[in-house]
Amino acid sequence: MTPIRPQRQHKIIGWALACAAVAFISANAHAQEFSVLAGPLKSNSQNTYSWEANYREGLGPYAAWSFSWLNEGHIPNHHRDGQAVQLWGRLPLMNNRLELSAGAGPYRYFDTSEAQAGGDYSNTHGWGAMLTLRAAYYFDNRWIAQVKLNHVQAFGGPDTTALLFGIGYQLDAPNGHGPRDSAPSRTTNVTGNEVTVMLGTTVLNSLDSETNLAAGIEYRRGLWRYVDFTASYLHESGHVQSRRDGVAAQLWATRAFFDDRLTLGVGAGPYLSITQNDDLPQSRTGDGRFAGLVSLSASYRFTNRWLARVTWNRMVTRYDRDADIIAAGVGMRF
Repeated sequence: MTPIRPQRQHKIIGWALACAAVAFISANAHAQEFSVLAGPLKSNSQNTYSWEANYREGLGPYAAWSFSWLNEGHIPNHHRDGQAVQLWGRLPLMNNRLELSAGAGPYRYFDTSEAQAGGDYSNTHGWGAMLTLRAAYYFDNRWIAQVKLNHVQAFGGPDTTALLFGIGYQLDAPNGHGPRDSAPSRTTNVTGNEVTVMLGTTVLNSLDSETNLAAGIEYRRGLWRYVDFTASYLHESGHVQSRRDGVAAQLWATRAFFDDRLTLGVGAGPYLSITQNDDLPQSRTGDGRFAGLVSLSASYRFTNRWLARVTWNRMVTRYDRDADIIAAGVGMRF
């Protein structure tokens, strides 16, 4: 048997953990709070900004879990962001209107940095830990005012500390003052069958962030209550960057709100592509075949048949061609 190289082992472990995270979220996917936060970030003696999008769900009156997409701004020679899953201990105060909490969990990051040997830049993937303190005030109209102190301990990159301020909204109505202890469940699938045509932009994860047109078509089917499967075709046109076409398969943790009109989901899966990269420097090329796709998606259902969807895909390659594909479109349910 041919031994697996350490680099390949790390990729296998990374995708196994990503799939495990999707499975965990799927089993508990009642994300009743959605928040957006931003504020200053410090790394060593350097100052920049940070922002975060966050899903959060109660696991009882004194515990919760969350999924975050964190952007750590532009530290010199580093443009880093990624996803974190955290477990929280929380303390309700002031008749449950004020919540103090502390959370910790793994952080999977994507870092665009200056190349160490040849080339203009390098796409580095790694792991770290995110430790957070949070104070939140819950209003009667479902809105939440909050402040967070995030510390990222990165394995293989600079550590950062950020002070974030933001607002949140309870997507499921609370039972009384403050957050829900746990979220409501459902007995039917969130999704049936959907086909969506999408158009948008692709942003190369380089130091210059080159952009080009992107398009795609997606078939989505609900497997069970909170889990969807998608098969999609993606096209990235190429002028500044190379042209890339491919197919992807993903599993999604999906949740519906507001009488099933709004859906939110996070997905992950493999991506098989054909890349025409003759115009790129040799330092940017690779086999270009197999990559990974980590995605966030939201849809709004206008009728029982028609919907609008927006999706943010992070394409994770084995060479320096990571990209964000942000697209929106119209779909049909059947």
